[in-house]
Amino acid sequence: MVSDHLTDFFNYLSIEKGLSGNTTAAYRRDLERFFHYLSINQLNIDQVFPEELVGYISWLRGRANTEFKIGEASIARNVISLRSYFTYLAKEHNYLNPTLNFHPPKIPKRLPKALTVDQIMSILEISGDDLISLRDRALLELLYATGARVTEIINLNTTDISTMKNDDAQVTTIRVKGKGGKERVVPIGSFGLTAVNDYLTRSRPTLSKVLTQKALFLNHRGGRLTRQSAWNIVASRAARAGLAEVVTPHSMRHSFATHLLDGGADIRVVQELLGHASVTTTQIYTLITIDRLRESYASAHPRSK
Repeated sequence: MVSDHLTDFFNYLSIEKGLSGNTTAAYRRDLERFFHYLSINQLNIDQVFPEELVGYISWLRGRANTEFKIGEASIARNVISLRSYFTYLAKEHNYLNPTLNFHPPKIPKRLPKALTVDQIMSILEISGDDLISLRDRALLELLYATGARVTEIINLNTTDISTMKNDDAQVTTIRVKGKGGKERVVPIGSFGLTAVNDYLTRSRPTLSKVLTQKALFLNHRGGRLTRQSAWNIVASRAARAGLAEVVTPHSMRHSFATHLLDGGADIRVVQELLGHASVTTTQIYTLITIDRLRESYASAHPRSK
């Protein structure tokens, strides 16, 4: 039964492919949507051919059904999920693969939303001396200081922080486990380090209910801070800073990358810090700096127009 193959497929994604829980959950949602489409059209999995996939994409776009109107990027991910699933079925269970020559729709490059340095400072400089404020400041400082993904930050343990000394200086780093289980080491600047140390010495010992708790960031019950809580902390701080736009942990990551490139950092270094597998992914941030150069040139040079 294909339902049994689905269970095997998700085990394959998490164990053999090493995909994160969030990515596996996205594949699961995509495939549930696809099987819903098959059900309402009274189709079996072995009746799926390329032309049926075209119909599915049309349905997703809302031409045949308005229940699941989603963006082009999500549609592209749906196609990738289907290709992975049918490739698995073909390899492991001898199914015909209707997705061999079927590709996701092309998605135009979108510039990530980055905050200005002043906007970042307005978020980070909100004061507070209670246990939760110290924790929140450390979280925000670490997001901006490292450019790490929110999941990477909340999965940090206290043992992932280390300090290395040489003759000239000492550098404090965090060991981050990124997508696919790949680890990288990212330095922490002095402001981030001060905020983290304040949290570790003044807040975390009180928040921790269990002496053996290894999680770096804890909630008020002493458990590991959740992804949703981290999102709420960032959004709340941004609102308190008077920022009208929606600010997320990913906004901090985008800002980290953009500000590094604005400051002259090498793109290969930024790639390594962000944990991008390909420099092509990092290059989208250069479009932001190019746009800013173009705007400055247009407004300042007497013969730019």
